[in-house]
Amino acid sequence: MKLYRCLAVATALISLSVAALPAFAGNKSEPTVYIVKKGDTLWGLSDRFMKDPHYWPDLWARNPDQVLNPHFIFPGQRLRIYPDRIEVETAKKDSPAIPAAVKSVEAQAPAADAPSVSEIKEQVVEERRFTVSGGEGFIAGADFKPVGSVIAGNNNRQIFAVDDVVYTDIGRKVGGREGDRFIALKRHGAVSHPVTNQILGYRVVPLGVLQLTEMADKSSKALITETFLEIEPGAALLPYKSMKKEVTLRAPEKDLTGYIVETRSGIQAIAAGDIAYIDLGARQGAKPGNVLYVVRNVKVEINYFSKSDYDLPVDVIGALVIVDTAENSSTALVIKSIDTIYKGDRLEMKKGR
Repeated sequence: MKLYRCLAVATALISLSVAALPAFAGNKSEPTVYIVKKGDTLWGLSDRFMKDPHYWPDLWARNPDQVLNPHFIFPGQRLRIYPDRIEVETAKKDSPAIPAAVKSVEAQAPAADAPSVSEIKEQVVEERRFTVSGGEGFIAGADFKPVGSVIAGNNNRQIFAVDDVVYTDIGRKVGGREGDRFIALKRHGAVSHPVTNQILGYRVVPLGVLQLTEMADKSSKALITETFLEIEPGAALLPYKSMKKEVTLRAPEKDLTGYIVETRSGIQAIAAGDIAYIDLGARQGAKPGNVLYVVRNVKVEINYFSKSDYDLPVDVIGALVIVDTAENSSTALVIKSIDTIYKGDRLEMKKGR
Protein backbone atom coordinates (compact mmCIF):
# COMPACT_ATOMS: atom_id res chain seq x y z
CA MET A 1 0.00 0.00 0.00
CA LYS A 2 2.83 2.36 0.91
CA LEU A 3 4.46 1.58 -2.43
CA TYR A 4 1.32 2.64 -4.33
CA ARG A 5 1.12 5.86 -2.34
CA CYS A 6 4.76 6.65 -3.13
CA LEU A 7 4.17 5.98 -6.82
CA ALA A 8 1.10 8.22 -6.79
CA VAL A 9 3.03 11.06 -5.17
CA ALA A 10 5.93 10.64 -7.59
CA THR A 11 3.54 10.69 -10.55
CA ALA A 12 1.92 13.89 -9.27
CA LEU A 13 5.31 15.54 -8.80
CA ILE A 14 6.40 14.58 -12.30
CA SER A 15 3.16 16.01 -13.71
CA LEU A 16 3.70 19.27 -11.84
CA SER A 17 7.31 19.47 -13.02
CA VAL A 18 6.30 18.95 -16.65
CA ALA A 19 3.57 21.58 -16.34
CA ALA A 20 6.07 24.05 -14.92
CA LEU A 21 8.55 23.66 -17.78
CA PRO A 22 8.94 26.71 -20.07
CA ALA A 23 6.56 26.54 -22.99
CA PHE A 24 9.35 26.78 -25.56
CA ALA A 25 11.12 23.73 -24.12
CA GLY A 26 8.73 21.45 -25.97
CA ASN A 27 7.60 23.77 -28.72
CA LYS A 28 9.84 26.65 -29.74
CA SER A 29 6.92 28.54 -31.26
CA GLU A 30 5.07 28.74 -27.95
CA PRO A 31 6.19 31.52 -25.58
CA THR A 32 6.66 31.43 -21.86
CA VAL A 33 4.48 34.02 -20.12
CA TYR A 34 6.18 36.05 -17.40
CA ILE A 35 4.30 38.48 -15.14
CA VAL A 36 6.29 41.59 -14.22
CA LYS A 37 7.06 41.89 -10.51
CA LYS A 38 7.96 44.86 -8.34
CA GLY A 39 11.58 45.84 -8.93
CA ASP A 40 11.82 44.37 -12.45
CA THR A 41 13.56 46.49 -15.08
CA LEU A 42 13.92 46.08 -18.84
CA TRP A 43 17.68 45.91 -18.31
CA GLY A 44 17.35 43.07 -15.80
CA LEU A 45 14.71 41.12 -17.73
CA SER A 46 16.76 41.36 -20.93
CA ASP A 47 19.75 39.95 -19.08
CA ARG A 48 17.67 37.20 -17.48
CA PHE A 49 15.79 35.92 -20.51
CA MET A 50 17.94 36.97 -23.49
CA LYS A 51 21.29 36.66 -21.69
CA ASP A 52 21.96 40.13 -23.04
CA PRO A 53 21.30 43.19 -20.84
CA HIS A 54 21.74 45.42 -23.90
CA TYR A 55 18.67 43.84 -25.53
CA TRP A 56 16.30 46.32 -23.83
CA PRO A 57 16.32 48.98 -26.61
CA ASP A 58 15.10 46.28 -29.00
CA LEU A 59 12.38 45.29 -26.52
CA TRP A 60 11.37 48.93 -26.26
CA ALA A 61 11.38 49.38 -30.05
CA ARG A 62 9.20 46.28 -30.57
CA ASN A 63 6.63 47.44 -28.01
CA PRO A 64 6.32 51.25 -28.27
CA ASP A 65 2.62 51.27 -27.39
CA GLN A 66 2.98 49.03 -24.34
CA VAL A 67 6.28 50.46 -23.05
CA LEU A 68 5.82 54.21 -23.46
CA ASN A 69 8.72 54.99 -21.15
CA PRO A 70 11.53 52.42 -20.97
CA HIS A 71 11.95 53.03 -17.24
CA PHE A 72 8.33 52.22 -16.41
CA ILE A 73 7.18 48.62 -16.69
CA PHE A 74 4.45 47.90 -14.22
CA PRO A 75 3.91 44.96 -11.89
CA GLY A 76 1.19 42.83 -13.45
CA GLN A 77 2.22 43.42 -17.07
CA ARG A 78 2.56 40.14 -18.99
CA LEU A 79 5.60 39.39 -21.12
CA ARG A 80 5.76 36.66 -23.76
CA ILE A 81 9.27 35.20 -23.76
CA TYR A 82 10.44 33.64 -27.04
CA PRO A 83 13.90 32.17 -27.68
CA ASP A 84 14.82 35.20 -29.80
CA ARG A 85 12.66 38.03 -28.47
CA ILE A 86 10.44 39.41 -25.72
CA GLU A 87 6.98 40.82 -26.40
CA VAL A 88 4.69 42.77 -24.08
CA GLU A 89 1.08 41.59 -24.14
CA THR A 90 -1.42 44.28 -25.09
CA ALA A 91 -3.92 45.00 -22.31
CA LYS A 92 -7.51 44.10 -23.16
CA LYS A 93 -9.78 47.07 -23.80
CA ASP A 94 -12.19 46.06 -21.05
CA SER A 95 -9.46 45.67 -18.45
CA PRO A 96 -7.71 48.49 -16.60
CA ALA A 97 -4.20 49.36 -17.75
CA ILE A 98 -2.94 48.81 -14.20
CA PRO A 99 -5.05 46.63 -11.89
CA ALA A 100 -6.00 48.03 -8.50
CA ALA A 101 -3.81 45.47 -6.77
CA VAL A 102 -0.90 46.54 -8.92
CA LYS A 103 -1.48 50.21 -8.14
CA SER A 104 -1.03 49.55 -4.43
CA VAL A 105 2.24 47.76 -5.13
CA GLU A 106 3.40 50.55 -7.42
CA ALA A 107 2.66 53.15 -4.75
CA GLN A 108 5.11 51.41 -2.45
CA ALA A 109 7.88 51.45 -5.04
CA PRO A 110 10.69 54.00 -4.74
CA ALA A 111 10.32 57.20 -6.71
CA ALA A 112 11.59 56.92 -10.27
CA ASP A 113 13.23 60.35 -10.28
CA ALA A 114 16.22 59.01 -8.32
CA PRO A 115 17.50 56.14 -10.51
CA SER A 116 20.33 53.86 -9.55
CA VAL A 117 23.44 53.86 -11.69
CA SER A 118 22.59 50.46 -13.21
CA GLU A 119 19.20 51.74 -14.40
CA ILE A 120 20.51 54.74 -16.34
CA LYS A 121 20.87 52.63 -19.47
CA GLU A 122 17.11 52.24 -19.78
CA GLN A 123 16.16 55.80 -18.86
CA VAL A 124 16.86 57.37 -22.21
CA VAL A 125 13.56 59.31 -22.38
CA GLU A 126 9.96 58.65 -23.20
CA GLU A 127 10.17 60.30 -26.62
CA ARG A 128 11.68 58.38 -29.53
CA ARG A 129 11.78 61.54 -31.64
CA PHE A 130 13.38 64.90 -30.83
CA THR A 131 12.95 68.35 -32.34
CA VAL A 132 15.99 70.62 -32.06
CA SER A 133 16.00 74.36 -32.67
CA GLY A 134 19.14 74.60 -34.77
CA GLY A 135 21.04 76.70 -32.26
CA GLU A 136 23.11 73.76 -31.04
CA GLY A 137 26.32 74.70 -32.85
CA PHE A 138 29.13 72.54 -34.22
CA ILE A 139 32.88 72.11 -34.55
CA ALA A 140 34.07 73.84 -37.71
CA GLY A 141 37.25 73.03 -39.59
CA ALA A 142 39.66 75.27 -41.46
CA ASP A 143 37.20 75.42 -44.36
CA PHE A 144 34.74 77.52 -42.32
CA LYS A 145 34.41 80.68 -44.44
CA PRO A 146 31.67 83.21 -43.59
CA VAL A 147 30.26 85.32 -46.42
CA GLY A 148 30.13 88.45 -44.28
CA SER A 149 29.82 89.87 -40.79
CA VAL A 150 27.84 92.24 -38.59
CA ILE A 151 29.81 95.49 -38.48
CA ALA A 152 27.69 97.79 -36.28
CA GLY A 153 24.32 98.59 -34.78
CA ASN A 154 22.20 101.64 -34.08
CA ASN A 155 23.45 104.03 -31.39
CA ASN A 156 26.76 102.15 -31.10
CA ARG A 157 25.09 99.35 -29.19
CA GLN A 158 27.17 96.23 -28.58
CA ILE A 159 24.44 93.67 -27.92
CA PHE A 160 21.49 93.05 -30.22
CA ALA A 161 18.25 91.09 -29.96
CA VAL A 162 15.07 90.47 -31.98
CA ASP A 163 13.78 93.56 -33.90
CA ASP A 164 17.08 95.41 -33.50
CA VAL A 165 18.65 97.00 -36.58
CA VAL A 166 22.25 96.16 -37.50
CA TYR A 167 24.60 96.81 -40.42
CA THR A 168 26.58 94.22 -42.38
CA ASP A 169 29.42 94.23 -44.90
CA ILE A 170 27.30 92.35 -47.45
CA GLY A 171 26.45 94.71 -50.33
CA ARG A 172 25.18 94.63 -53.89
CA LYS A 173 28.69 94.03 -55.26
CA VAL A 174 28.87 90.60 -53.62
CA GLY A 175 25.35 89.65 -54.69
CA GLY A 176 23.37 90.78 -51.66
CA ARG A 177 19.70 91.62 -52.18
CA GLU A 178 16.90 92.99 -50.05
CA GLY A 179 15.08 90.13 -48.33
CA ASP A 180 18.13 87.85 -48.17
CA ARG A 181 18.44 86.08 -44.82
CA PHE A 182 21.59 85.07 -42.99
CA ILE A 183 22.52 83.11 -39.90
CA ALA A 184 24.70 85.01 -37.43
CA LEU A 185 27.34 82.88 -35.70
CA LYS A 186 30.23 83.32 -33.31
CA ARG A 187 33.49 81.44 -33.78
CA HIS A 188 35.18 80.66 -30.48
CA GLY A 189 38.62 79.23 -29.73
CA ALA A 190 40.20 76.04 -30.99
CA VAL A 191 38.93 72.67 -29.74
CA SER A 192 41.61 70.14 -28.78
CA HIS A 193 41.08 66.43 -28.18
CA PRO A 194 41.18 65.56 -24.44
CA VAL A 195 43.39 62.50 -25.02
CA THR A 196 45.56 63.23 -28.07
CA ASN A 197 45.61 67.06 -27.78
CA GLN A 198 45.05 67.21 -31.54
CA ILE A 199 43.28 70.36 -32.74
CA LEU A 200 39.89 69.28 -34.09
CA GLY A 201 38.59 72.66 -35.20
CA TYR A 202 36.76 75.61 -33.71
CA ARG A 203 33.62 75.88 -31.63
CA VAL A 204 30.97 77.69 -33.68
CA VAL A 205 27.67 78.70 -32.07
CA PRO A 206 24.65 80.11 -33.96
CA LEU A 207 23.40 83.39 -32.49
CA GLY A 208 20.34 84.18 -34.58
CA VAL A 209 18.87 85.13 -37.95
CA LEU A 210 18.77 88.49 -39.72
CA GLN A 211 17.22 89.78 -42.94
CA LEU A 212 18.63 92.46 -45.25
CA THR A 213 16.29 95.45 -45.58
CA GLU A 214 18.30 98.16 -47.38
CA MET A 215 21.25 97.76 -49.75
CA ALA A 216 24.37 99.76 -50.61
CA ASP A 217 27.23 98.70 -52.87
CA LYS A 218 29.43 97.37 -50.05
CA SER A 219 27.12 97.23 -47.05
CA SER A 220 23.54 96.70 -45.97
CA LYS A 221 21.02 97.38 -43.25
CA ALA A 222 19.38 94.35 -41.62
CA LEU A 223 16.68 93.46 -39.12
CA ILE A 224 17.24 90.70 -36.56
CA THR A 225 14.29 88.31 -36.79
CA GLU A 226 15.34 85.50 -34.44
CA THR A 227 17.94 84.96 -31.72
CA PHE A 228 19.36 82.00 -29.82
CA LEU A 229 21.93 84.14 -28.00
CA GLU A 230 22.76 87.84 -28.05
CA ILE A 231 24.32 89.06 -31.30
CA GLU A 232 27.38 91.32 -31.18
CA PRO A 233 29.42 93.27 -33.75
CA GLY A 234 31.82 90.90 -35.49
CA ALA A 235 29.33 88.04 -35.69
CA ALA A 236 29.98 85.91 -38.77
CA LEU A 237 27.25 85.48 -41.39
CA LEU A 238 26.32 82.44 -43.47
CA PRO A 239 23.45 82.12 -45.98
CA TYR A 240 20.27 81.09 -44.17
CA LYS A 241 18.99 77.54 -44.18
CA SER A 242 16.43 76.10 -41.83
CA MET A 243 18.29 74.56 -38.91
CA LYS A 244 15.28 73.19 -37.05
CA LYS A 245 15.16 69.45 -37.45
CA GLU A 246 13.51 66.30 -36.17
CA VAL A 247 15.75 63.46 -34.99
CA THR A 248 14.50 59.89 -34.56
CA LEU A 249 16.35 57.39 -32.36
CA ARG A 250 18.22 54.72 -34.32
CA ALA A 251 20.62 51.94 -33.38
CA PRO A 252 24.24 52.39 -34.54
CA GLU A 253 25.42 50.24 -37.43
CA LYS A 254 28.80 49.65 -35.78
CA ASP A 255 30.36 49.86 -32.32
CA LEU A 256 31.02 53.48 -31.37
CA THR A 257 33.59 54.66 -28.83
CA GLY A 258 34.65 58.26 -28.41
CA TYR A 259 34.90 61.31 -26.15
CA ILE A 260 33.14 64.54 -25.32
CA VAL A 261 35.59 67.11 -26.65
CA GLU A 262 33.73 70.38 -26.04
CA THR A 263 30.44 71.85 -24.89
CA ARG A 264 28.25 74.45 -26.57
CA SER A 265 28.62 76.79 -23.60
CA GLY A 266 32.37 76.22 -23.36
CA ILE A 267 32.16 75.24 -19.69
CA GLN A 268 33.63 72.04 -18.27
CA ALA A 269 30.55 70.56 -16.59
CA ILE A 270 27.17 69.85 -18.21
CA ALA A 271 23.97 67.94 -17.48
CA ALA A 272 20.70 66.86 -19.12
CA GLY A 273 19.49 69.41 -21.67
CA ASP A 274 22.98 70.70 -22.52
CA ILE A 275 24.77 70.37 -25.84
CA ALA A 276 28.06 68.50 -26.26
CA TYR A 277 30.42 68.11 -29.20
CA ILE A 278 32.01 64.69 -29.68
CA ASP A 279 34.86 63.21 -31.71
CA LEU A 280 32.65 60.81 -33.69
CA GLY A 281 31.42 61.83 -37.13
CA ALA A 282 30.19 60.33 -40.36
CA ARG A 283 33.63 58.87 -41.09
CA GLN A 284 33.51 56.93 -37.81
CA GLY A 285 29.98 55.64 -38.52
CA ALA A 286 27.99 58.04 -36.33
CA LYS A 287 24.55 59.14 -37.52
CA PRO A 288 21.84 61.47 -36.21
CA GLY A 289 19.63 59.54 -33.79
CA ASN A 290 22.40 57.32 -32.41
CA VAL A 291 22.31 57.16 -28.60
CA LEU A 292 25.62 56.98 -26.74
CA TYR A 293 26.22 56.27 -23.07
CA VAL A 294 28.55 58.46 -21.03
CA VAL A 295 30.78 56.09 -19.06
CA ARG A 296 33.50 56.48 -16.47
CA ASN A 297 35.94 53.99 -14.99
CA VAL A 298 35.37 53.02 -11.37
CA LYS A 299 38.13 54.27 -9.07
CA VAL A 300 39.19 52.06 -6.18
CA GLU A 301 40.04 54.57 -3.45
CA ILE A 302 41.21 52.02 -0.87
CA ASN A 303 42.58 48.68 -2.03
CA TYR A 304 42.66 45.99 0.66
CA PHE A 305 44.23 43.43 -1.66
CA SER A 306 47.56 43.19 -3.42
CA LYS A 307 45.95 42.97 -6.87
CA SER A 308 45.54 46.37 -8.50
CA ASP A 309 44.33 45.64 -12.05
CA TYR A 310 40.71 44.71 -11.38
CA ASP A 311 38.53 44.68 -14.48
CA LEU A 312 35.60 46.56 -12.96
CA PRO A 313 32.39 47.44 -14.84
CA VAL A 314 32.23 51.07 -15.89
CA ASP A 315 29.87 53.56 -14.28
CA VAL A 316 27.19 54.74 -16.70
CA ILE A 317 26.47 58.35 -15.75
CA GLY A 318 24.39 59.62 -18.64
CA ALA A 319 23.20 59.31 -22.21
CA LEU A 320 23.18 61.60 -25.22
CA VAL A 321 21.66 61.51 -28.70
CA ILE A 322 23.47 62.73 -31.81
CA VAL A 323 21.49 65.48 -33.55
CA ASP A 324 23.91 66.43 -36.34
CA THR A 325 27.11 65.01 -37.81
CA ALA A 326 30.12 66.39 -39.64
CA GLU A 327 32.94 64.34 -41.13
CA ASN A 328 34.87 63.78 -37.89
CA SER A 329 32.66 65.28 -35.20
CA SER A 330 29.03 65.48 -34.13
CA THR A 331 26.71 67.66 -32.10
CA ALA A 332 24.79 65.82 -29.38
CA LEU A 333 22.04 66.57 -26.87
CA VAL A 334 22.47 65.24 -23.32
CA ILE A 335 19.16 63.48 -22.59
CA LYS A 336 19.96 61.90 -19.22
CA SER A 337 22.47 62.41 -16.42
CA ILE A 338 22.72 61.06 -12.89
CA ASP A 339 26.06 62.73 -12.21
CA THR A 340 27.90 65.74 -13.56
CA ILE A 341 29.20 65.15 -17.09
CA TYR A 342 32.56 66.67 -18.03
CA LYS A 343 34.54 67.43 -21.14
CA GLY A 344 36.77 64.42 -21.66
CA ASP A 345 34.23 61.85 -20.47
CA ARG A 346 34.17 58.65 -22.53
CA LEU A 347 31.29 57.53 -24.76
CA GLU A 348 30.32 54.10 -25.98
CA MET A 349 27.55 52.17 -27.68
CA LYS A 350 27.47 48.68 -29.14
CA LYS A 351 26.19 47.90 -32.64
CA GLY A 352 22.48 47.18 -32.80
CA ARG A 353 21.78 48.20 -29.18
